[in-house]
Amino acid sequence: MKRLLKNVKKLSSTGELESCELLIEGTSITKIASRITERADQMIDGKGNLLAPGFIDVHIHLREPGGEHKETIFTGTNAAAKGGYTTVCAMPNTNPVPDNTTTIQNILESIKAEAVVRVLPYAAITKKLQGKELVDIKEIAQTDIFAFTDDGVGVQTADHMLQAMREAKACNKVIVAHCEDNSIVYGGVMHDGEVSKRMQMPGIPALSESVQIARDVLLAEATGCHYHVCHVSTKESVRIIRDAKRAGIHVTAEVTPHHLLLNESAITTDDANFKMNPPLRAKEDQQALLEGLLDGTIDFIATDHAPHAKEEKERGFLEAPFGIVGLENAFSLLYTYLVQTGKITLKQLIDWLTIKPAEIFQLPYGKLDVGSVADLTLIDLKKSLTIDKETFYSKGKNTPFHQWEVTAIPVLTISEGNIVYEEDLK
Repeated sequence: MKRLLKNVKKLSSTGELESCELLIEGTSITKIASRITERADQMIDGKGNLLAPGFIDVHIHLREPGGEHKETIFTGTNAAAKGGYTTVCAMPNTNPVPDNTTTIQNILESIKAEAVVRVLPYAAITKKLQGKELVDIKEIAQTDIFAFTDDGVGVQTADHMLQAMREAKACNKVIVAHCEDNSIVYGGVMHDGEVSKRMQMPGIPALSESVQIARDVLLAEATGCHYHVCHVSTKESVRIIRDAKRAGIHVTAEVTPHHLLLNESAITTDDANFKMNPPLRAKEDQQALLEGLLDGTIDFIATDHAPHAKEEKERGFLEAPFGIVGLENAFSLLYTYLVQTGKITLKQLIDWLTIKPAEIFQLPYGKLDVGSVADLTLIDLKKSLTIDKETFYSKGKNTPFHQWEVTAIPVLTISEGNIVYEEDLK
């Protein structure tokens, strides 16, 4: 099938908007020009909106199998499509855990049957994510898994991480790490700072993250393994990663929209929609994250989309699970509060959501070129709305951004040449 997108704009190499038309044949982009006269089976009028590569999110939670009351592959990927994402990477904290080839194969079959966008699943580093015994990395690396991680918990011993890095390096796989030293978390539920003291809540020290990153970058240097740090949240972590990169260590890192847009001062009541791990840190940490993103210390943005059931999040900070949803409004939030305020450019934002994660993980996606896979998102940069969690496609409604005003809304998402989300363009 041929689809012709007319009256759209794309970003030039210098970040300027330029008019174009684009032809899709099957799953590929076959022509990009100022005007295309070739006949097509379907013509889509883009109404002058921005056409970008489909977004890539290397850090989401789909909860299936085992947590279908929170999210499913179907609902989670529909949420991704609504947010403009065409490639998402699913974390392994499911039940059962993808720590063997049989479970991984079952998950891959469920993805094939239920997903509306591309899903690349992770495998665990340790069996059942318990940090006690390594999975068979060599055997699992032969399957279609994206990388290895115990996301949700840090790998507690240097020996386990060292062994994992050695084996991952031998298999040309990436070790992706949630960095948290449990011995200095102290049962915390929010950042150990001014707000935790005022609310008399146990705090999570910033050191619990940065000290494990410091350990791991030295292990990565010793093994030559590609080591990727999840959801960086502290200024010390940024400094360690910056120094590691300067030393030539193969370390990369991501930051979430919520850590860029919020800090601990946003928590004013016992509302667990502001409870995530790592927690919202101090204002100086928030500033360091943006600086790290701008100078290349942090490589790209990932949402850490973590849906939970409503009743779970109503338990308050002390008892509710960590995590918030993020797929459906990430672009709009970042555009509104970082691009429109002049902190970053539109081109930087698009790059951090597309080509940068693709380059880091050597994925053949995230590009708007002839011959590329037709993964596309069309964005109305002038359209505004008020975020309403009740309209989410995700089962999870746990967001700190409910009722925020945003501009720049994805209105059409195409995955491998197929329309997977479409808002009324009239």
